[in-house]
Amino acid sequence: MSAEKDLDCGSATRGLWLVKVPKYISTRWNKSSSLEVGKLAISKVVSPSAGSAIDVRFVLHDFVAAIKENADDTPIPKEHKLVLSNNNAQSLAVYSQCGDKLSLEGKVVEKAECRPSHNDKDYMKLKKQSIFRASQPQRTVKQLDRIVNSYKPVSDHKNNIEFEQMKKSEGKKSREDKDKVMEMLFAAFEKHQYYNIKDLVRITRQPITYLKEILKEFCNYNLKNPHKNMWELKPEYRHYKEQSDD
Repeated sequence: MSAEKDLDCGSATRGLWLVKVPKYISTRWNKSSSLEVGKLAISKVVSPSAGSAIDVRFVLHDFVAAIKENADDTPIPKEHKLVLSNNNAQSLAVYSQCGDKLSLEGKVVEKAECRPSHNDKDYMKLKKQSIFRASQPQRTVKQLDRIVNSYKPVSDHKNNIEFEQMKKSEGKKSREDKDKVMEMLFAAFEKHQYYNIKDLVRITRQPITYLKEILKEFCNYNLKNPHKNMWELKPEYRHYKEQSDD
């Protein structure tokens, strides 16, 4: 739950107008750097049939009307009429929040709709442009003047295939004669008594299955600590003295 906040009701009795404006006006308001975007002209009109009525006109400033969303936009109407309707059926209020401060700005006493003047030429052009843009297909056919490379998904990439082929070819070439492999193994075991299989593969550069066949013939595989999972020469092939535990 949100924390409770005090509500400033100092402007609760102020009357406000709720005005609905066209999208093309609100867009230019948001893009304008000025706080003042136009002027209202309110006058009283008296007619024999309808009596007295209020006529409200809204005129956009020139620099706001000149703002464009796109380079090919047509000018928008500058002058609009506010069509008023009473708000007796609803009880509406306007709130604002600045930081932690919550204020009641007033109640809505008039609702209005902002409409362009009757038969405004700029408005008719604007609607025509809007209808034309909406009728344009999302996808269009375009003739190409050059070959376009298309990349289709493949089950395996070329570099992976080449790498696997290289591994196979190297594996076949690196299978040396057994006597030569034994020479490399005996030379290694003269330096150290114990080796793991990875080190022996690196030293001899032989396929691991082929190397294990030779190791099983001349070496023992330790299954207990402290040299678990390591190979050493069988006693009959050793040319060094085993160290005593003393």
